[in-house]
Amino acid sequence: MTAHLSNGAASSSSDGAFPSGVSLIDLPKSNVFTSSLPADSKFPSPLESFKASREELGPRMVKSALYTYVRPEEKLGPVLLGVSKRAMKDVGIQAGEEETEDFKQMTAGNKIMWDEASGRGIYPWAQCYGGWQFGSWAGQLGDGRAISLFESTNPSTKLRYEIQLKGAGTTPYSRFADGRAVLRSSVREFVVSESLNALDIPTTRALALTLTPDTKVRRESMELGAIVTRFAQSWLRIGTFDIMRARGDRPLIRTTATYIAEHVFSGWLNLPSTLSEPSIPFHNTISPPTGVSASEIQGSEGLEENRFTRLYRHICRLNALTVAKWQAYAFTNGVLNTDNTSIMGLSLDFGPFAFLDNFDPNYTPNHDDHMLRYSYKNQPSVIWWNLVRLGESLCELIGAGPKVDEEEFISKGVSETWAPELIKRAEGIIERTGEEYKTVFLTEYKRLMNLRLGLRSQKESDFNDLVSELLDTMEALELDFNHFFRRLSSVRTAEIETEDQRKSVAARFFHQEGVTGLGYNDDSARARVAKWLATWHSRILEDWGSNPSVDAEREQAMKAINPKVILFALSLSFAVY
Repeated sequence: MTAHLSNGAASSSSDGAFPSGVSLIDLPKSNVFTSSLPADSKFPSPLESFKASREELGPRMVKSALYTYVRPEEKLGPVLLGVSKRAMKDVGIQAGEEETEDFKQMTAGNKIMWDEASGRGIYPWAQCYGGWQFGSWAGQLGDGRAISLFESTNPSTKLRYEIQLKGAGTTPYSRFADGRAVLRSSVREFVVSESLNALDIPTTRALALTLTPDTKVRRESMELGAIVTRFAQSWLRIGTFDIMRARGDRPLIRTTATYIAEHVFSGWLNLPSTLSEPSIPFHNTISPPTGVSASEIQGSEGLEENRFTRLYRHICRLNALTVAKWQAYAFTNGVLNTDNTSIMGLSLDFGPFAFLDNFDPNYTPNHDDHMLRYSYKNQPSVIWWNLVRLGESLCELIGAGPKVDEEEFISKGVSETWAPELIKRAEGIIERTGEEYKTVFLTEYKRLMNLRLGLRSQKESDFNDLVSELLDTMEALELDFNHFFRRLSSVRTAEIETEDQRKSVAARFFHQEGVTGLGYNDDSARARVAKWLATWHSRILEDWGSNPSVDAEREQAMKAINPKVILFALSLSFAVY
C-alpha cells in the first residue's frame, strides 16, 4: 500500500497541466492568527514555548486564549508517501518541490519557520476550543493532535491558507490522548479531503501524507503512525465560541468575531445585507447584496441587524450551502459536533464518514451513534442545531442591535432592565436566520438535484414529481445513489419512449444480483422505475426538445456533475488494509 501511494500521488507531473508555483522557501508566509488573537498566558511568546519541555506543553486547562504556542514532536526517518498535485497548485507550491528535503521535513514536523538564534519567524500553534458532542457539553477540547505551522498566501490567487499537521504530537488540548494519528485514518482523511474538493464540496484540504516509521500507535492494536499535512482558509469552528460562552468571556467573543469578519471574510463589507423575507427564495435571498458598512444598522424595529448579526447570518448561509452539497451527493460526515462545524462551512475533521451506496436516509457510518443523530437525513437539522449554539454564543452582540458599540454595553454588559429587550431581539433574529438557512439550503439542494437529473430549468413540481419520488424509489428498491445518476446520464430519450422500453432500461439501475428491495420482485421493480422514467422523459423533452442530436450534449452535461467514481468506504478499507 505504501509503495502504491508513493508511486501514484507523489509522482511528478509531466503534462504541464498546472501553472508553476514557487518553492517552499519563497512561498509568502504570515501569522495573522497569532498576531491578532490572545495566546496562552503560560507561554505568551514562541521563545517561552520553545524552552519548555514536552511535559510542560502537555494537557491542561487553557483560559482566555485562542491558542498555545507548541512545536511538533520530532520524527525520525519520516517517509513522504504522497502529495496532492491539485493541493500543491492551490497553495501555490511549484511541482517537484515535494522532492526537496525542506518539504519532506516540513510535512513531518521536523522543520518549522522560526529561528531559535534570532527569535524571528513563525512559531507553530494549536487552537483552543470546546464543543457540544452528541448534544452534550464536552468542555475544553482543542487541537489535541493538530499543530498549525504558518499561513501561506498563493502568489497568483492571493488566497491565504493555514497549513497544519495532524498527528504532530501532544498539545495542551490532547486530554488523555497521545497526539498521534494512525496511517489508516490518515489515508482516509487524505483521500476524502481531495475527493470532496473534486466534487466542488467545500472542505479542508490535504497537501501531503507522511509515514512516521518510528511512531507506533496503540489503538485496538499497535499501528503505524502518520501525519497529514492539511490546509484551510480558517480552522476556526463553532466550538471556538462555545468555550468562550461557557466561561463567560465576553471580550474574547467580541474580539474573535471581529477577527473572523475582518481577516477570514476579508472585511465587514463582504457580509450580506438584511432580507425583507428570508423564507422566500427571491433573488436577493439567494444572493443578497453586500457592501454594508460596519456601523450601519439595518432591519425593522425590534429586529435591528448590526454587523455581528450579518456575520452570524453569513456563517449560517455558508453552512447551508455545504450541507446542500452533502445531501446532493449523499456524503455522510458521521460526527457533526459543534467542534466539527466550521465557521466557513467547510467539511472538517473526518472520522467515520461515508458516501451512501444503497440509498438509506437513516444510515450513519458512526457505529457509536445509536440514536442516529448524525444520520444522512438528519444532517441539515443537526447543523442548524449547531448554528443555534453559535447564535447563543453571539446572543449579546446580536441582541444589542443599535447599541452594540455603546461604551456601557462593551464595558459593563447587559443591564437587568435591558435584558428582556436584548433577548427578544436575539431570539427573533436567530429565528429569522433559521428561515434563511432553510431557504438557502433547499434552493441549493434543488438546484443541484435538477442538474444531476440533466434539467436546464427548475419547475416547482420537479421536487415532488422527480426528486422526492426518485429518492423514495431508491430507498424502496435499495438502489445505489450515485451510480443511478451516472447511469441515467447515458440514457437516450429514444430508448424510453414506450412502457416496454422503460421497463427494459430500468434494469440498468439494479445491482448485478438483481432486485433486493423488500417486497419487490423483478417485474414490480421494473414497473416502478419505468413510471419514474416516464416523468423524467417528459421533463427532459420539455427542457431539451425532441431532437435526438441533443442527447450527446445532455449526456456530457450530466456526466460533468455525476462522477464516474465515488469514494466508497468498503473500497477504501481494502486499500488501507
